[in-house]
Amino acid sequence: MDETETLKDLLDIMHEHDLDALKVKVGDKIFELVRRESGIAVLPGAGAPAAAAPAAPGQPQSSAAAPANVKKVVAPLVGVFYSAPSPDAEPFVKPGDRVEAGQVVCILEAMKLFNEITSDYAGVVTRIIPENGELVSLGQEMFWIEP
Repeated sequence: MDETETLKDLLDIMHEHDLDALKVKVGDKIFELVRRESGIAVLPGAGAPAAAAPAAPGQPQSSAAAPANVKKVVAPLVGVFYSAPSPDAEPFVKPGDRVEAGQVVCILEAMKLFNEITSDYAGVVTRIIPENGELVSLGQEMFWIEP
């Protein structure tokens, strides 16, 4: 897929989900699109992924503050959150489950690609924030893990 097609697909996703910003890594390229009042601007891609961005106004935020020892697994891209590998399968993890670093905790679907998301931390899952099938934003908290 060439860059023009990728940008068109990303713009379609932004319009379809009424997003103000979208940042996606495709291979070694990072595409960052930001809606301005007069339209949509494409920012030059950076060589390294950016730090987790705060949720945009109007985006769901976690309703409670996380305890100090909680490690957070955040969305590395914009996509649809799936808690299981298929609709009839058991979820990858449930609250109370112990996970190891590198273990798959969910799938994010972006641009018809299913991306397995792994935990960077070992511990017990204390909270799963998004609902199955919910669109998550870049940097949005998905899981709380206590060591």
